[in-house]
Amino acid sequence: MMLRKSLLASAVLAATLGLTGCGGSSDKKDPVTPPVTPTNQAPTAIALTVSSDFSEDMLGAVVGQLSATDDSTSGLVFTTNDVRFTITDGVLSLKENLALNFEDAATVDVEVTVTDAGGLTFTDTLTINVVDLDAQNGVNVYEFASTFTDGSSVSYTGQIARHALSAEIKEYMSTVSSDVASYTPEQVSAQLNALWGDYAAISESNMTFLGDLTNFEQKTFADISGSGKELSGKVAGNDGSKMYKDWLAAGSFVGWSDFGTQAATPEGLIKHLLDLFVAQVAKVNSGEANKVVGTDVVIPVHITPEGLDLVQLVQKHTLGAVMFSQGTDDYLEEGLNSDNVQDGTKAYTKLAHQFDEGFGYFGASRNYLEYSDKEIAIKGGRDEFQGKNDINSNGTIDLGAEFVWGNSSNAAKRDLGATNPIDLTAEAMTHFIAGRKILADVVGTPLSDEQMTQLKAHAKAASLGWEKAIAATVIHYINDSIADLAVIKTGEFTADQFATYAKHWGEMKGFALNLQFSPYSPFAHSATAANADFVSLHTLFKDAPVLDASAVDAYAADLIKARDILQAAYNFDADTVADW
Repeated sequence: MMLRKSLLASAVLAATLGLTGCGGSSDKKDPVTPPVTPTNQAPTAIALTVSSDFSEDMLGAVVGQLSATDDSTSGLVFTTNDVRFTITDGVLSLKENLALNFEDAATVDVEVTVTDAGGLTFTDTLTINVVDLDAQNGVNVYEFASTFTDGSSVSYTGQIARHALSAEIKEYMSTVSSDVASYTPEQVSAQLNALWGDYAAISESNMTFLGDLTNFEQKTFADISGSGKELSGKVAGNDGSKMYKDWLAAGSFVGWSDFGTQAATPEGLIKHLLDLFVAQVAKVNSGEANKVVGTDVVIPVHITPEGLDLVQLVQKHTLGAVMFSQGTDDYLEEGLNSDNVQDGTKAYTKLAHQFDEGFGYFGASRNYLEYSDKEIAIKGGRDEFQGKNDINSNGTIDLGAEFVWGNSSNAAKRDLGATNPIDLTAEAMTHFIAGRKILADVVGTPLSDEQMTQLKAHAKAASLGWEKAIAATVIHYINDSIADLAVIKTGEFTADQFATYAKHWGEMKGFALNLQFSPYSPFAHSATAANADFVSLHTLFKDAPVLDASAVDAYAADLIKARDILQAAYNFDADTVADW
């Protein structure tokens, strides 16, 4: 019994002292291993999974989902300083009014930074392959087959005829100015009046502004469109049934003071400027030198002694009072009230035709998005895309489908000149195509409320994109005019330097008059009240360029104030505005 107790005590003691199973013993404890705290590692290997529907010519396109390799699967934040892109919840997208264009660049690099939950970062440059939309599939081309007849349902020949008339007036005035002795005032007056308001008199004439007509499908105005395509009939105020205000009412037309003997209307300004041109021809042909006021500097006949470049003012005002006014107000606003039923036996519905005519005044070729900006602006790129392109490869250029006109060309120039990316070409054109596609999908039936809401949204967005191209062009010529003033300030300038200043000022002023003609404009105003900012804009511009050297600095400051008004109205980037 005592033995058992002894054995039990020994067992307890052994357990207490930690004896080993083999009978060994130790007076030391085993070390306790502390828990290991893992060291945070920076993320690596940023990857982009491109969205299946991503391609060129998509405004604000979602490019794809970002991911990165990290020791934690959560807490990763992706950022970029690239002003073209945004990142939300790891999704890389283009800014709202930007699109990528395969013709401008087949690949685009974007620098992305990933930050983990511990604050460690990794930066990598990702290369995005821009998916080319083939023009033949029609996705990014303004072309829609007719449901009623064979061929296209798109038609806007009258609009193209008026683009051609405007270009011909510019060409004719320039030709007269370069060889004024060969023309009498009576001849000049008759031809300008015919080009402006008598289509029958000139419709069978060859178009001279194109130069060599060999490779053009149309050679005369009649080849583009039949009778009744006068500019005068479509200028704001002369086709008032659809317009948002009465342009013939006193005070409706803003931005110009001296109309000579003509009415103070949009057309009255055109006629006044043409009167001035004829008077210039008569003056020079009578032997009087055309000199800058107060100097002995002799200048071309199309520039008045006070510095009005009549060629630029006539053409740019026409682009607004006819093309922009008709396109946005008549067709892309009031015109959308038309019925979506076949127009007689035509290939289109009444509503689709209204939308097409609005597009026609914008002046883009059908495959406009297949050009690079340089090609639209005729500043580089493929030889076969220099402002025109033979889409159907028939060996000739169709002025109605394959030629870039007017403000659609200026949109690309401003895109090219932007310090920070802007995409006025895509902003206008993608909405034109999207709006027209709605109509192509519901031919001959009324649009639902939702479809009509979408159509109107596209019409408004296209109009605003178009207008922003005009406003950006005004800013461009403000900057040019400010630079020119440095020479004018010296009081010693050549005829060429003065002509450059007059040209820049004329384009600035002429384009700025355009901005009142769209009902969608931030400068749109009622029939009884003018927009105060628009009035201020033209007060700052004045009605003629400043020539007094002592007033140049104050005028340059006023032009900067005018530029600020435009920047605020259209929310343009400040750096781009300063550099345009």
